Amino acid sequence: MRAQRGFYRKRGRIGRFKDAALTLCFLFLLVLIAARLQGGASDPVVGPFRVVDGDTLAAGAERLRLADIDAPELDQTCEHDGQEWACGQEAKAILQRLMQRGSAECHGSERDRYGRLIVNCFVDGRTVGGEMVRSGMAVTTSLVTYRREQADAQTDAKGIWAGPFTLPAEWRRERRLEQEGGDFLSGMKDLLSLEWL
Repeated sequence: MRAQRGFYRKRGRIGRFKDAALTLCFLFLLVLIAARLQGGASDPVVGPFRVVDGDTLAAGAERLRLADIDAPELDQTCEHDGQEWACGQEAKAILQRLMQRGSAECHGSERDRYGRLIVNCFVDGRTVGGEMVRSGMAVTTSLVTYRREQADAQTDAKGIWAGPFTLPAEWRRERRLEQEGGDFLSGMKDLLSLEWL
């Protein structure tokens, strides 16, 4: 019996050390989370808002990018029943209608690579990004956020899901490659021409 007691005491000390270390790690994690939340807090951005495109707003000189969504670019087209339609322009029009429904308020603290404030906007208690995805005029860029809304839009063939389309990020990449390729080809043409001699 005594041998077992000693074993438990020794084991108890190790266990207490592990418990203390785990508690310290947990407290450190809580401090990090609290600092992140406090650093992430922002004053609300209120209108009037100007719609720039299907996922970008402006409030005065401040550009705001709706978080977790990607809408077709202004000059992007999509297809429905074999016909092209201006899905980028339609995405902008849908966002304008959403922003006019009521009093809009946006919150954000991080910026994207273009300096735009990444925001979540709400109109009458509903997320604007979620409504854009639900209407089929934007896709989610998150692994979690707006997945249900996107699945519903796909199932109901709403907006861009009504026919074949290129994802906005892919569309931008293709345009960038075309421009870079065009610049390269025109540069090679100039280089090979005799005009520069």
